[in-house]
Amino acid sequence: MRTDATTRKRKHKKQSYWRIVARQFARNPLAIVGLVYILFLFLVAISAPLLANDVPLYMVKDGKSYWLPALITYKDLLAENMYKNFSRWEPGEGERATRPPVPFSPLAQDLRRRKKPPATPHLAKPPPDTPNPRHWLGTDDRGRDVLARLIWGTRISISIGFVAVSIYVTIGIIVGAIAGYYGGWVDVWAQRLIEVMMCFPVFFLVLALIAFLPPSIYNIMVVIGITGWTGVARLIRGEFLKLREGDFAVAARATGLSSRRVMFRHLLPNALAPVLVSATFGVAGAILTESGLSFLGFGVQPPTASWGELLNQSQRLAASGIWWLVVFPGLAIFLTVTAFNLVGEGLRDAMDPRLRQ
Repeated sequence: MRTDATTRKRKHKKQSYWRIVARQFARNPLAIVGLVYILFLFLVAISAPLLANDVPLYMVKDGKSYWLPALITYKDLLAENMYKNFSRWEPGEGERATRPPVPFSPLAQDLRRRKKPPATPHLAKPPPDTPNPRHWLGTDDRGRDVLARLIWGTRISISIGFVAVSIYVTIGIIVGAIAGYYGGWVDVWAQRLIEVMMCFPVFFLVLALIAFLPPSIYNIMVVIGITGWTGVARLIRGEFLKLREGDFAVAARATGLSSRRVMFRHLLPNALAPVLVSATFGVAGAILTESGLSFLGFGVQPPTASWGELLNQSQRLAASGIWWLVVFPGLAIFLTVTAFNLVGEGLRDAMDPRLRQ
């Protein structure tokens, strides 16, 4: 019995910090659900050309086989004058085509099917006045498939969320590390800069900057990135103030290592835990900010598909009773933001010993 207890204690001691965090995180069912949903979104974003496209996944045409032509970019297709041959192509005798699950491009317009409500799949042969059963979530005011635009809009939301957070985490780490490591007048000036940035409401500051820039997804990423770094900077500064006088930091400086190496090689890895939690919440905030900008008409511009742009359409068509342009994009935004918040709370509880189960 004593031997078994000693063995268990030794195994517990050998576990790394991140292994303990992973085990504690796995005990949170809501955080696991949120993580699974986020991984699902990543899969949808990566596989968007294979899930929603009017170009076949595999086709036999004129005796030639084409594998995954949907992965060819629209630019290349137009340059080779091949897109017209692939898009909406119907196989003839001796030819065949395997199309994506959603056989519509997010940009393809069909004015004959404008404002069609979600399909009714239980109807085997729907009457002419009923919606096409392939438009599972209906169409918008230009006849574009809503499900296809939601799938491709996942790419926009995920990209903006992670790129914007990467930008402001990088800025926050640099500013916070310099302020916390050197202290003195450097810390004072860094604190004043952080306080000045925090005086402005972030969303209105983003709106003001976007108003002077041409509408572009890259501008949105950069603007959200350069306006949201203050929280990360304060976290890193606080961690560096605690760690810079530690024995390992004093020993690193005593060996003659440069300040940059001490900061980013020895101190930073021990200060990243709270930043990861903040970054997880930040992705949710960036997605929500982009959706709000697109809803107001300052974000991703049509015809590019995004969740906020779909909500913007619903605002213009509110009198038409097109409820599906409100429900489905709004539900996608709500579930995504909730999933990132659940993962952030799970990481926070797993990393803080006081909150562990």
